[in-house]
Amino acid sequence: MDTHTVATKYWHKLDDNRIQCDLCPRFCKLKTGQRGLCFVRANENNQIVLTTYGRSSGFCVDPIEKKPLNHFLPGTPVLSFGTAGCNLACKFCQNWDISKSREIDTLADEASPEKIAEVAEKLNCRSVAFTYNDPVIFHEYALDVARACHRRDIKTVAVTAGYICKEPAVEFFSQMDAANVDLKAFTEEFYHQLTGGHLQPVLDILQYIKQETNVWLELTTLLIPGKNDSEQEIGEMTRWVVETLGPDVPMHFTAFHPDWKMLDVPPTPQATLSMARRIAIENGVRYAYTGNVHDVDGESTYCHGCGEKVIERDWYVLGEWNLDAQGCCKNCGTRLSGLIEARPGTWGNRRQPVHLAAM
Repeated sequence: MDTHTVATKYWHKLDDNRIQCDLCPRFCKLKTGQRGLCFVRANENNQIVLTTYGRSSGFCVDPIEKKPLNHFLPGTPVLSFGTAGCNLACKFCQNWDISKSREIDTLADEASPEKIAEVAEKLNCRSVAFTYNDPVIFHEYALDVARACHRRDIKTVAVTAGYICKEPAVEFFSQMDAANVDLKAFTEEFYHQLTGGHLQPVLDILQYIKQETNVWLELTTLLIPGKNDSEQEIGEMTRWVVETLGPDVPMHFTAFHPDWKMLDVPPTPQATLSMARRIAIENGVRYAYTGNVHDVDGESTYCHGCGEKVIERDWYVLGEWNLDAQGCCKNCGTRLSGLIEARPGTWGNRRQPVHLAAM
């Protein structure tokens, strides 16, 4: 094994000399030398190993709202990074150059967990986000980074599709402070045909996160014309969220742009995003947002008690802030759900690439 390869524990041997990876519901069954669909987990010496430990596809300081998280330390900077590979095969992937990469050269930055935490602290980042590709596939690395961050009182954020088995999920989310989970659609047909996965495992993990952890949860759905944007499907999805996860889980409806293997599908009209947001609110979602388009009304946060605008957003820049020091609406006193501090951060719309080796 090289220094970037580490042993993992979520696997078992099969009778035919293959090894089954038990990290995610894909359950890849691998002969010696084979890699899973994610490409970063492999059968080496009759065990499943992670081959990209300590290597990143790049680091950047972003606004937390870009994850998107609107109710978790608003206005603050987050140190974001990913690795390579993914355990889903979304034909509409917006980060395909990273998630589908089989080029280890993509992993330019070497970074120990302690170094990442140290740099986050030096740059005054309140949190570190595992993003760009799905952190569940670099499970061991993400957990070590999270522990190093927590030792420095830096919070951790998972941006994930939630395609992970229950046992590793318990370990993973025990070290996360917030998560934005892609609920990509609300039909098995969509998941099967366009992601290569299944819907139910994602719903199960969402229930686990909300009902059995203290992780702050927000959801994102990329609305793709003709695929998952019908009023009926959005209605069913939003009713399920309210009934199963509760009305305080924010939902972000974001615009698709043609990419990867779906270049023939048109971009999402803004009217579709507004329709989805309206349906969500009508069905009891207290915080519904539009994204990937310029829409101050759809990006801003409103008090679910009186309807007043409490956090104004123009892209990632915060404007009006009508919350008191306890995070309650100044107009009616209703508390805003989430991790809201007395004052918002002032990071704004900046994007700051970071080269760890130079820090």
